[in-house]
Amino acid sequence: MGHKVHPNAFRLGVFRPWEANWFANPKDYTKMLHEDLEMRRVILARLRNAGIAKIETERSSNAQLTVTIHTAKPGIVIGKGGSSVDQLREDLEKRFGNRVRISIQEIKQPELDAQLVAENIASQIERRISYKRAMKQAILRTMRSGAKGVRIYCGGRLRGAEMARREWDREGRVPLHTLRADIDFGRATAKTTFGAIGVKCWIYKDQISPAQRRLAPVAEETTPLAEVIAPQPEIVEAPPAPVAEVATPTVEGAKPAPRRPRTTAAPKAAAKPKAEAAKKPAAPRKPTTTRTKSAGTARTEPPRGTTGADS
Repeated sequence: MGHKVHPNAFRLGVFRPWEANWFANPKDYTKMLHEDLEMRRVILARLRNAGIAKIETERSSNAQLTVTIHTAKPGIVIGKGGSSVDQLREDLEKRFGNRVRISIQEIKQPELDAQLVAENIASQIERRISYKRAMKQAILRTMRSGAKGVRIYCGGRLRGAEMARREWDREGRVPLHTLRADIDFGRATAKTTFGAIGVKCWIYKDQISPAQRRLAPVAEETTPLAEVIAPQPEIVEAPPAPVAEVATPTVEGAKPAPRRPRTTAAPKAAAKPKAEAAKKPAAPRKPTTTRTKSAGTARTEPPRGTTGADS
């Protein structure tokens, strides 16, 4: 009862990648892990008002650390003429002793990022704005941006009450048990004069199918059709058999005879083939007997086609 799973960690490997991409030996793993955690704390503390959603790290074999900062306000991170980014890179190199490369990616729709929504509500609560009004406005903006569902949870001494309580609001649907559901989760803390108030936010964007996961990297870069289709084996067609031509003598000056128009004749009844009639043997004729009135004796006549000598 009451055991909750982090929605981002629950979907790692299904369609969501890790935020830290590097490998290490068992001896160096602890050191590199603490370096990552300390580096994130330093960046978030320095750029607290820059709207940072997440920080990705990647280590290469030549001891170079690549840091990718996803922010809704890239102008604050970069600074005037890139001075803020250069200063941040130099501080990280001195602190950790590795070459650091920083890249910045802008978040085009901050209303659909759960971490930014939670931080926005926490900042409003710190400015003594009603938590109910802040929650309802955040839900309205998120749903207008195209989300299918959102849920926001606040807990603590709300409005300075003596007893802490929990309040939550929801719109749409948030299927937490569906692994294919693209659910973003974020949390923030509002530090007020009457205590700390925690804010949690779940945003359900859409359901991702396996086909969309395979086609997602292809949609960014379209390749020509000739490269997508694999080369097929060539089919060699046999040359047509030569046809013997018969030369017909032509008479100079002779005009071709005019063609007669075709007339449709009534179909004739199929005649019995003669070959079948020839094969069928003729039936022998019975001898006929003739009686004479005077003698009263019977005389046998040979069949037609035979002579008396044959009989």
